[in-house]
Amino acid sequence: MVACAVCGEENPERARFCLNCGVPLGTVAGGPGTRKVVTVVFSDLVGSTSLGERLDPESLGRVVAGWFEAMRAVLERHGGTVQKFIGDAVMAVFGIPVLHEDDAVRAVRAAAELRRGLEGLNRELMRDWGVTVEMRTGINSGEVVAGDPDVGDALVLGDAINVAARLEQAAAPGEVLVGEPTWRLVRDAVRVEPVAPLTLKGKGQPVAAFRLLSVTPGVPGHARRLDGPMVGRERQLRLLHDTFEAAAGDCACHLVTVLGAAGVGKSRLAAEFLAEVGQQATVLRGRCLSYGEGITWWPVTELLRAAVGLSDTDGPGAARAKLEAALAGEERAGLVADRLAGLLGLAESTGSPEELPWAVRRLLEAVARDRPLVVMLDDLHWAEPTLLDLIEHVADWSRDAAILLCCLARPELLEARPGWGGGKLNASSLLLQPLGAADSQRLVEHLLGRATLAEGARRRIVETAEGNPLFVEELLGMLIDDGLLVRSDGGWAPTADLATLPVPTSIATLLTARMEQLGTRSAPWSGGPA
Repeated sequence: MVACAVCGEENPERARFCLNCGVPLGTVAGGPGTRKVVTVVFSDLVGSTSLGERLDPESLGRVVAGWFEAMRAVLERHGGTVQKFIGDAVMAVFGIPVLHEDDAVRAVRAAAELRRGLEGLNRELMRDWGVTVEMRTGINSGEVVAGDPDVGDALVLGDAINVAARLEQAAAPGEVLVGEPTWRLVRDAVRVEPVAPLTLKGKGQPVAAFRLLSVTPGVPGHARRLDGPMVGRERQLRLLHDTFEAAAGDCACHLVTVLGAAGVGKSRLAAEFLAEVGQQATVLRGRCLSYGEGITWWPVTELLRAAVGLSDTDGPGAARAKLEAALAGEERAGLVADRLAGLLGLAESTGSPEELPWAVRRLLEAVARDRPLVVMLDDLHWAEPTLLDLIEHVADWSRDAAILLCCLARPELLEARPGWGGGKLNASSLLLQPLGAADSQRLVEHLLGRATLAEGARRRIVETAEGNPLFVEELLGMLIDDGLLVRSDGGWAPTADLATLPVPTSIATLLTARMEQLGTRSAPWSGGPA
């Protein structure tokens, strides 16, 4: 057995990841010179030279300094660290000093916000001076060696930085160019168009890049595949059905929490469950966000908007009418509507904060009046304490309403809330463990369209993924994208020795972020013990 240096759990000798906390076995605390997968943003102000012809040096300095401070605020709000200003350019790194699994998404969101913010600056410049400026940006992800900021060493070195700078130089005014490593991490959250491969200084081969068109709010950068058959979760699916039937049969509220490490299959299980009960119940979904403004009540507003049928085109009057219609016939409906209108931004907030959980509960009870209600809350490990209080209030105080509160979370939820659901007769939880070898092989077959794959290659993929469905998906995607698995005679064949498989960047980032959350600092796993 091998003890995990992070949580102390004993693991089988052949295991690469800790079965309890998910970090690579062999992880030890590191020192300066930590290797990390980060995302680098270079932005350059274009047109400042002509601006200098119209403004005196003091005025120009104030304009540029004000814009740089605005850039710093945007980049830091999204979790980036401004490393330096170089002339008219700024360099920011996402992942230092703290790594997040969604650093690449944060970076493209920040770049998109900077582009929008420049419009306001240009309105002022045109009004006051009759000139405008533009910005060009390059974004790239990759492994770097980072110093220790705690001792004043903020140096970051790596090819990912050089490529980001070259992408910025290759971008046209107004463009954001995204390197392929970043695109792979954000592709489900962005709209892009490919550009011709770029010949960049210092690179022996042309570099693939994409022009960023837009970023979709609230969408993860790499969505899980939910279209293939579910594998190995039949017992857990049956438990969810049993809980739903108990809530519907008793006309009561039940709370069930599905716990599991990232990628182990919580979302896939939830999708299968909702697909099967969707004809019997009303389904409302909300997702907790990892960062941002207004994240405390974000999932609640998602639920409420869906519950009353609000759309982005509804004005305050129409939205209020829909809210009141959903509460028609309810006792104290007007007061409930007043409290929820403030949360939804339809009116000034009134009443005390303590009344909000009561108002949300009353609306959910109203929705559940005619048919059972399933409330699905994803990523609850990122929830603020006030949201957890609200969920427990609904679970404790709902009466005469068939409501199933189904929460998906990583085990970190229990670290932040050790007593979650404890002691309640109407609360339960289930833990998703890694898939067994046979189920993992079935998953590989499904993902490859049941086409044949050499036994040795399939076994190596299964061993490397260690029962995590997300790791299986990412490994297969990486092998296919990199040309290491190709179609051959109706099946799939490896084009190289797969004895040592590198970990996809998305997985390395997720694991390293998890290690940092647990207070360790080390290099991402690269195919063997660290």
